[in-house]
Amino acid sequence: MQTIFIQVKCDLGKAYKVAEEAIENVEQVSEVHSTSGQFDLLFKCYLDDSDDVGHFVTERIQILPGIKDTFTLITFKAFT
Repeated sequence: MQTIFIQVKCDLGKAYKVAEEAIENVEQVSEVHSTSGQFDLLFKCYLDDSDDVGHFVTERIQILPGIKDTFTLITFKAFT
């Protein structure tokens, strides 16, 4: 299992709609947080080891209505 975080910049006034759309329609998105700063939302996603991160981001996330830009962080290890 791969965990990635995607920072999302939305069209003005669209952050809540984008968050709802991602949670409802992209099963790999486990959490969406609103954030301050350069990006509006932070998605936490779990992908199968065989999933291609680039294809997931470009074909499942960046096509959501209201998204202007993304920045993807790939994680290595979760510390508990």
